[in-house]
Amino acid sequence: MSNSESTASFGFRDVPTAEKQGLVNDVFSKAAADYDKMNDLMSSGLHRLWKDDMITMLNPPKNKPFHSLDVAGGTGDIAFKILDAGGPRTHVTIADISPHMVAEGKKRGQAEGRLSKCDFTVGNAEELAFPDCSFDAYTIAFGIRNVTHIDKALAEAYRVLKPGGRFLCLEFSHMNNDVLQKIYDAYSFTVIPAVGKVVTGDGQPYRYLVESIRMFPKQEVFAEKIRAAGFARVSHRDLTGGVVAIHSGWRI
Repeated sequence: MSNSESTASFGFRDVPTAEKQGLVNDVFSKAAADYDKMNDLMSSGLHRLWKDDMITMLNPPKNKPFHSLDVAGGTGDIAFKILDAGGPRTHVTIADISPHMVAEGKKRGQAEGRLSKCDFTVGNAEELAFPDCSFDAYTIAFGIRNVTHIDKALAEAYRVLKPGGRFLCLEFSHMNNDVLQKIYDAYSFTVIPAVGKVVTGDGQPYRYLVESIRMFPKQEVFAEKIRAAGFARVSHRDLTGGVVAIHSGWRI
């Protein structure tokens, strides 16, 4: 590979950016059916509390129309939480690049009678198929680290939000204690792929998920990327000592 060829990090390997999306799609096609189960196992159920914190920050209104976009939300868990927290005129559009994840979410939505209040779509965070100023809020949970060009995804988030709209991103991050970070890394790289192999028969997708966490920018670096996309009042909140962080920004 020549030095001029564009590359992106996939786990701890550098691969051509043109190949990364295909590799990500392969990971999630394998993990889709057991993704929620694996989230419970990987986080000891904490991912549910972290997501609840994000929905509390979003605070969808009870008494007026509210249209939210959930990106990389194929299983529907964030969308359904928004619907439960919002009023009767709350509507959520889900966009996920993995058809397998979308199919799982749609199946769940149908079983729970949710499909009249949410739309499941296959779409790329870097090129959203929605008009400018379409949504009151944009959420993404544990998905932005899998985007090939994060700057493009953030620019798209800004574009599709209405003035006054809010961006919220929940993502694995970096702990503020180096010793605890090393312990957490050791657990992640040994236990999580092993559990993934037991549950799904293939530990490789979960090794990628762990590696992608470690490659993601630290909190303030990511906050600067959000500001560079045009967002104002950018902030972040660490949860569980920085295992995850919620980043917030507003389109003013």
